[in-house]
Amino acid sequence: MHEYVTLRRRQYSTHALCRFLKVSESGYYRSLRVQDTLRPWQLLLVQIRKIYEEHPDNRNYGVGRILLALKQRGVKASRSTVRRAMKKGGLLKPPVRRPQGLTKADAAAQKAENLIQRNFIAAAPNQKWLTDITQVACMDGKLYIAAVLDCYNGEIVGLSMDDNMRKELCIRAFEGACRARDVRGMILHSDRGSQFTSADFRESLARYEAVQSMSGTGRCYDNARMESFFATLKKEKLYKIRAEQMPMAQVKTIVFRYIMTYYNRIRVYTSNPGGLPPTVYRQAAKGLAA
Repeated sequence: MHEYVTLRRRQYSTHALCRFLKVSESGYYRSLRVQDTLRPWQLLLVQIRKIYEEHPDNRNYGVGRILLALKQRGVKASRSTVRRAMKKGGLLKPPVRRPQGLTKADAAAQKAENLIQRNFIAAAPNQKWLTDITQVACMDGKLYIAAVLDCYNGEIVGLSMDDNMRKELCIRAFEGACRARDVRGMILHSDRGSQFTSADFRESLARYEAVQSMSGTGRCYDNARMESFFATLKKEKLYKIRAEQMPMAQVKTIVFRYIMTYYNRIRVYTSNPGGLPPTVYRQAAKGLAA
């Protein structure tokens, strides 16, 4: 009897509400059913937002990286469905600015052959390394960043930062990578900037038995993979933190953490099998080889 009274009261309350809103009771209940049933793209959007919440920098992921991140978590979806969900959720990213070349070619220096020839694929770690310099404006001056990238897995193996772009900046990045990996004898590719053609830099290469490879003059695509890394660094981090309003010391800390922790160890890397982050992929491949 009590349940019957409760039901009648609920029906009367719903009837009164529908009369007040001037809608039919059938239309009201139909709207409730629609609200309770999420469409596939809406369910997928929930999963995508969870990925974004795992790390602040994951919000830079586009369709390709989200697709791989979902696959890593056992969620199957087509590229078109992911794109649709991200579009409806306002998560698609606008086109990004590409950085311009920074170093200046040294016309008088001895030239090295282009051994890479735009082939940025390596069968094993420490066979082919790429290097270059970029800059970012800070509150108290320009910060120059030199990095060394391993073509095998896209890992940044060497990093150096300073308030100038002298040759020592590049030497520290290269030698730091060699010491960290305890390796020698790789091909090191760069542009023809004076830092890389200097006698001191070439002496550093000789100490580690590295073979120098250099891009053609004015051919930025000869080192496109390195340029792409710096574009990612600027798009995903430097342009967003408003570095020009921050002291250089703070920007250096942010850059170091982004590259050595997030980029190398957490971020989905589309060129690696399964989208594995560079360091994770290298360690996994080493474990399989053992």
